[in-house]
Amino acid sequence: MSKVTCDLTVTVDGYSAGHHQSEERPFGDDGGDGTGDRLHAWMFDTAEENRAELDRMAAAKAFIMGRNMFGPVRGAWDRAWNGWWGEDPPFRAPVFVLTHHAREPQPMKGGTTYHFVTDGIASALERARAAAGDGDVAVHGGATTVNQYLAAGLIDELRLHVVPFSLGAGTRLFEGVPPLELEQVASRSATRVTHLTYRVVR
Repeated sequence: MSKVTCDLTVTVDGYSAGHHQSEERPFGDDGGDGTGDRLHAWMFDTAEENRAELDRMAAAKAFIMGRNMFGPVRGAWDRAWNGWWGEDPPFRAPVFVLTHHAREPQPMKGGTTYHFVTDGIASALERARAAAGDGDVAVHGGATTVNQYLAAGLIDELRLHVVPFSLGAGTRLFEGVPPLELEQVASRSATRVTHLTYRVVR
């Protein structure tokens, strides 16, 4: 049966990005250079060690993300911006971007098409489910978007990738989310990350 999943890389104190995010520093004050290298080294420097988790992240048939994850452009779409991932994004599926500003769908190479949703998280999920068919829908972040879906009770499986450092400030998972009951279904330690999978108990 298809699920709504979420994969999010966080520090041990629950932050997915620091303050002062910008085009040059997409992860803000992350204790490094702001590029996200500290948070996401496990995806690249030790990719083969984490192949199962990376493959699982890519297996969804539709994706949802917030506008802040899509890029640094704020307000009206007054400049060309098609995501951080270049002309051939890794999604290979429809991606529904939450925004307050309408924009025509943007097809990319490799099967990714960005759809811009202006009428809220429930509408984005409804459209993503229709696009995914029997496949899973992945809410890919950032943490603010994930928190909205958690607060609305719309996530079935939460997959956290915990990296061993703390930030102390920034964009934090579970901020503003009512208490949740989580059932741990898997855990695995790797060189630079610990992978935790939880079922969200309704």
